[in-house]
Amino acid sequence: MSGSTLILVALLGVFALLFLVIRTKLHAFVALLLVSLLVGIAAGMPLNKVIESITNGMGGTLGFVAVVVGLGAMFGQMLEVSGGAERLAQTLVKKFGQDKAQWALTLTGFLVAIPVFFDVGFIILVPIVYGLAKKTGRSLLYYGIPLLAGLAVTHSFVPPTPGPIAVADLLGAELGWVILFGVIAGIPSAILAGPVFGRYIAKKIHVSVPDYMELEEKQYDKELPSFAMIASLIFIPLVLILANTVSGVLLEEGNTVRSVLTFLGHPFVALIIATLLAFYFLGVRRGYSGDEIQSIATKALEPAGIIILVTGAGGVFKQILIDSGVGEVLGDMMAGSALPPILLAFLIASIVRVAQGSATVAMVTAAGLISPLIDTLGLEGPVLGLIVISIAAGATILSHVNDSGFWLVNRYFGLDVKDTLRSWTIMETIIALTGFTVVFVLGFFIQ
Repeated sequence: MSGSTLILVALLGVFALLFLVIRTKLHAFVALLLVSLLVGIAAGMPLNKVIESITNGMGGTLGFVAVVVGLGAMFGQMLEVSGGAERLAQTLVKKFGQDKAQWALTLTGFLVAIPVFFDVGFIILVPIVYGLAKKTGRSLLYYGIPLLAGLAVTHSFVPPTPGPIAVADLLGAELGWVILFGVIAGIPSAILAGPVFGRYIAKKIHVSVPDYMELEEKQYDKELPSFAMIASLIFIPLVLILANTVSGVLLEEGNTVRSVLTFLGHPFVALIIATLLAFYFLGVRRGYSGDEIQSIATKALEPAGIIILVTGAGGVFKQILIDSGVGEVLGDMMAGSALPPILLAFLIASIVRVAQGSATVAMVTAAGLISPLIDTLGLEGPVLGLIVISIAAGATILSHVNDSGFWLVNRYFGLDVKDTLRSWTIMETIIALTGFTVVFVLGFFIQ
């Protein structure tokens, strides 16, 4: 089959995926598997090889992603149930003072969204925004946008959140580089989209706490854990993973210290350590029984399961593209493009994101399409981390009415559609463009 025909098959596959997700409302997991089947058959693969590719793609992806996302979800659930997120917010707002509460909320969101899913973190912390808005008479957006920006940035840019984990696995990027570049790109993104934009948009749109959202402050059955404990638990896996990456650069292979750090800093080991510490310090030490801790951990896997399966289906799509020969042709075509890989990755993720709304689907689709380029150009090391963040930035851009996050903010802040577009959508776009600009510039110095 000619190269142009294979390219046409790939394009039709992407359009079919968008049609199934957007128009027929077919679940992304089923849609990705169905499109993978059809692309494999249309590309002329033997039928038994199509099934083999699906098995390999799913197994190869889930072998890593399922472990990391599952452990991360349990860790985050312990943080939520214990009131750890609440403690972070209370302490930071108190330390920064009411005048600088915007910065405190941005930092709170930035830290909380590392182990806790975006929507859960927002729902836990939004009563603090309500309280500050009532006390000061300011627009909800003055405090709400900074919190949302902090949550959105780390949800998209910093593992072990599922999006960057999935893309890193599909592209073969080291998590240490992804964390490092995610933080470097995330800090300016959170500042510009949070306190800076929040202050501006609050003057344009004044909104009070909606009548239907008069929430009672959440009551915890035990005293909140200490700030130091929560901050330590969040940073332990990140520091271990980064130490692994740094030791790989600075120390020779075979060095004992490097071997130990490589083991402890593997995402599996780092997250097992963090999760066990969370079970002990936030569970056992605080009086939870073994059954209660088991129930909390089991509940955490419910939302994680959907993300894991969609990511696995993204791995199937990638494997079909590679095994059918479409990937090689795509890689050659993209390599011949005048666009740098970082920009290409951003554009693909942005188009899929705007078209169908889901950041996760945008990320895994873009990663599947970009992965052949990685092999063709022989890209490795730090640059893969930059491409991961570029895809994550593209998958964040222009959240609108086809994104569940849009309606979450719309409801909790009592905004109409126009004002949600003027606030939330612009905030997400600032994050995307700032994050992309940072990694694009870094790309000139890191090859």
